Amino acid sequence: MTVFICVGCDTVLSAPVSQVALPVHTHQKWGNGVLLPVLMDSGTYAVDPAPWGPPRRRWSEVGVDEAAARGVFAPVYALSFGAPGAIVVAPGDTRGTVLIPGRRGGYCCGLDGSDGPNLACEQCGRAVASRVDDCSLWQSVRFAPDAVRGLPTDADEPAGRTVGWEAAMRERPGTPPVDQSGMWSPRWEAAAGAGLAHLLAASSGMPVAVPDGLPTDMFGRALDTLLPAGTSVKTGASAGTAVKAAASTGTPVKTAWLAGPGLPRTDPAPDIFLVPRHPRTGDPWQPSSTAQTVPLPADVWAHLAFPGERMPVPATGGLPDDVLRDDPLPMRPGRLFRPDWEVFLDNLARLPAVRQPWLRSIYDRLHDRPYDRPF
Repeated sequence: MTVFICVGCDTVLSAPVSQVALPVHTHQKWGNGVLLPVLMDSGTYAVDPAPWGPPRRRWSEVGVDEAAARGVFAPVYALSFGAPGAIVVAPGDTRGTVLIPGRRGGYCCGLDGSDGPNLACEQCGRAVASRVDDCSLWQSVRFAPDAVRGLPTDADEPAGRTVGWEAAMRERPGTPPVDQSGMWSPRWEAAAGAGLAHLLAASSGMPVAVPDGLPTDMFGRALDTLLPAGTSVKTGASAGTAVKAAASTGTPVKTAWLAGPGLPRTDPAPDIFLVPRHPRTGDPWQPSSTAQTVPLPADVWAHLAFPGERMPVPATGGLPDDVLRDDPLPMRPGRLFRPDWEVFLDNLARLPAVRQPWLRSIYDRLHDRPYDRPF
């Protein structure tokens, strides 16, 4: 566990926190006037490697080479030239900070950090962090990397950074795709947006067959729209069936399949593996083969890999919790699933593969027509 202290006066600015992977939905903007929950679980922190906050410069002012040096390989509206490496925590895990008068950057219901750090150390007055709680943004506090330093504590670490995959997956059980409001979860939409960018790059411009069910809901329509010849290949119940079904179309098709801890080895191997990211380190699970991988958040991947089908009829002797009930009715969203558009474009712009002509042409077409969303 770590506590973060002010570099100016050593005042403690956080509760003891344990490092985890940065959530894929960190920079997501979702809905209009919607107050999103807290980004980080209590007692955790993550490091954001990307520059964040002011100053910002337009793409035309930056140039291709300087943008690539900052990890952006296709045109975006503007790039942040703030410091990379912000420490992201839940607002409730901050200590000893006060709001800075006049730093009210935000657009509607709260703060967004657009004016620079809006939290100061209560003891010495040094600007140390930005609180983000405006509508449509996940609530968080971002400590400036040059304003704080971490100190290890004597608190017991429930699971170290070297925690194995089995223990890590128990920490992050599957998250369902429909939230309590009955709408598609914004976390799933962000995961699909990021995953779609990696899946598109791994396709090499060829059609991709994905498993039936939720994977098709997540990626199928978008892949059908963006890639030639469509992806409507019935994949069946196994990776081997998927490979054979793809081959039977007579058109070169790549196959994508779930792989990760707890799943059997696939034979023959698909071209692309959908794998989980380690909840603590963020490292993707590596299959034994040399196939390309598309990383997904561990809780989303777990629900895809182990959906936990419920019984369709009551069992004798009572009504167990895992029996499908008709009261209340299961929630069904009123629209088709859509990968998050902005998360998709942001991730695609940060993949070096986007410099390939075929992929760059797709990116330019989508980026230049933001209101003509094809999926």
